[in-house]
Amino acid sequence: MLVNFHVRDRTMEKENIFSFKTSKRAPFVLRMVLFFFVMAFGVYICYVSLRQIKPNNTPLVVGKAGTHCDIHSIPPEETPFVHFPQPRTYSRAECACTPVRFFVILSMQRSGSGWFETLLNSHPNISSNGEIFSSKQRRSNISSILTTLDTIYNLEWNSSAAKNECVAAVGFKWMLNQAVMDYHQQIANYFKWKGVSVIILFRKNLLRRLISVLANVFDKDAKQLNGTHKSHVHTKEEAEILARYKPTINVTGLLPDLSHAERIMADSLQYFNRTRHIILYYEDLINNHRVKTALADVQEFLKVPIRRLTSRQVKIHTKPPAEQVDNWEDVYKILKDTRYEHFLHHTDYNT
Repeated sequence: MLVNFHVRDRTMEKENIFSFKTSKRAPFVLRMVLFFFVMAFGVYICYVSLRQIKPNNTPLVVGKAGTHCDIHSIPPEETPFVHFPQPRTYSRAECACTPVRFFVILSMQRSGSGWFETLLNSHPNISSNGEIFSSKQRRSNISSILTTLDTIYNLEWNSSAAKNECVAAVGFKWMLNQAVMDYHQQIANYFKWKGVSVIILFRKNLLRRLISVLANVFDKDAKQLNGTHKSHVHTKEEAEILARYKPTINVTGLLPDLSHAERIMADSLQYFNRTRHIILYYEDLINNHRVKTALADVQEFLKVPIRRLTSRQVKIHTKPPAEQVDNWEDVYKILKDTRYEHFLHHTDYNT
């Protein structure tokens, strides 16, 4: 009996040992199962949470006390051209979150840019600040140019056209011979970096442009309007007085002059073709049948509400070129049978 007891005892001991080893493995397996379950559940919770969060563009901080402006309604492709300036000299107050588009009018003298700018400024939401770089000091070097541009686009430029607080589009006009071509690479890079939209305004009939340039140069000295020089006029009487002068064109340099103007136009288009831009022609704007469409295109380009744009300026030279040049016969002979012959017959003014 004693032997049997010991045998059973040893047998039970072996069973206990076996049972103990089994229980050691079980918690490890359970822990691994629990670990994978928790991990899977965590991934699921994250997935559900992310699906419940709506996409959100990073708000822009502007205005007083770091006002956050909602840009969700602006298409993603437009956001590089939408700005919320923070002027240092004043507060935009309730207009702090009014988005602003930056623009520039690139043109050549006597191509209709002055008249075009008055049209833009008749819009309640557009400020075009004139020919800012007519001052040589502002365009003396690229540093001065960029500083001036920053001032304009930060809504801190003072001019009669400024609608600073609630303006929706701000810019100015810039003649190509005012350092634009000299620093074209740096300027184009600035426009792309700053999100500036470029309006390129040219005149197709370069002969008529030349006539206007010569007449304007003459009036700077002659001051035909009561001793005052005016590049633009607001009455038909003033326009008729200025139009009486018939310039004499240097026919020897006429073809090179026209070719040079064409080359400048072509180069500028190449220099700024990677910016957001629109190309306009004075002849299309002055044409009664096209002006509404052209001006609507410009307003759409600047993303402002479309309005009827008006100007008080009166066109000076309305007659055919043959009646506006003193040595017309010589001009006609030089241009006939050349690629510029169509300038002789082309008119840009429709009544």
